[in-house]
Amino acid sequence: MLRRQVLAAVPAAAAAAAFGSPARAAGKGTVRIAYVEWADTIVATNILAVALKQAGYDTRLTPVSGAAMWEAVASGDADCMVAAWLPATHAAYYAKLKNKVDLLAPNIEGAKIGWVVPDYVTVGSIADLNANASMFGGKVIGIDPGAGLMRASEKAMKEYSLGSMQLVEGSDATMVAALKDAITRKQPVVVTGWTPHWMWASYKLKYLADPKNVFGGDETVYNVARKGLAKDMPEVHAILSRFKLSLAEEQALMLKNQAGGVDPAKTAAEWVSQNPDVVKSWMT
Repeated sequence: MLRRQVLAAVPAAAAAAAFGSPARAAGKGTVRIAYVEWADTIVATNILAVALKQAGYDTRLTPVSGAAMWEAVASGDADCMVAAWLPATHAAYYAKLKNKVDLLAPNIEGAKIGWVVPDYVTVGSIADLNANASMFGGKVIGIDPGAGLMRASEKAMKEYSLGSMQLVEGSDATMVAALKDAITRKQPVVVTGWTPHWMWASYKLKYLADPKNVFGGDETVYNVARKGLAKDMPEVHAILSRFKLSLAEEQALMLKNQAGGVDPAKTAAEWVSQNPDVVKSWMT
């Protein structure tokens, strides 16, 4: 599902081939958007793409890993992204690249990360996992390696001395599949999770308490542009500066996208057509 493409580790020519060069031939040009195939990011990226098309731009969406997403915008191989989780989840990426990108407006506020279990699980805290490791098969089901959530999870493994547990790498899809399977069998499972995500609308879940505050408090998801975008495409930069969604809106679309055969681009187009006032507020 997720192309684990780390642009910083490949030649510049390969990175340029992945994202393409800035184009001006058709309409107002092409906006190159980097994103990770996380359920929430797919929704926000597709909505932004539809809005930009309404404003007269072509768009090119390229799925990459979390690290590659930041590197692509910082290097100018992508024009923007809408998935910068701060202050904690993507802190390392931002600290490294903050002088090479423009951090713009938040598109989601009140986001959160942590470890999640079904509500029927009796364990309520990360601190209690070691003593109950066998209940969970000794595993914490994770997402793509290198993701900010996985970095925080690796820290949690150390901070809580979870020697009896293993953090399993995967993707958003494999994590949700493991969660769904366990709930179907009403078995205990612990997964890396976040809000917004459609799984909260589908299942009764709870975050495990984090007494050491490894995962931090509420997060904000920001829009990020490459340096120079404000000069090259001022209208796009202005739209990114205003682009914003609500948790409820994003989670509703995430849930809709889970239906078989649904195209996220089409659900985004439907949402845009049904919310003209919101879209208008992003435009200059």
